[in-house]
Amino acid sequence: MAKAKSKKSTVKVTAGGYANIHATFNNTIITITNLDGQTVAWASAGKMGFKGTKKSTPYAAAQAARECAENALKRGMQEIIVRIKGLGKSRESAVRALGEVGLRVTKIQDRTPLKHNGCRPPKQRKP
Repeated sequence: MAKAKSKKSTVKVTAGGYANIHATFNNTIITITNLDGQTVAWASAGKMGFKGTKKSTPYAAAQAARECAENALKRGMQEIIVRIKGLGKSRESAVRALGEVGLRVTKIQDRTPLKHNGCRPPKQRKP
């Protein structure tokens, strides 16, 4: 039986791109993409080796952001637009870490979804 060769796709990296930060109460996921939306580098607090409640700390998010930014810098990325989504406590530390590594942050956008009086809440519990 012939062995199937895996074809590794190459992503075209430009000088600019997007950094998407998804900050939840349990983890922080950072994805750096080019302007077309193709992933250049990604990291998360869980991927960095943090487990349990330590994944949700600002320190873990900063470590993940550093790792992701260093990989993007190696591939030639220079400036990014940061998109933040979520209400986790590690939002600011992740953005700060992206800038410290050497990526130039040109804009910060907050993409957190907000409710506009959606579903009716459940009835109160009986005592």
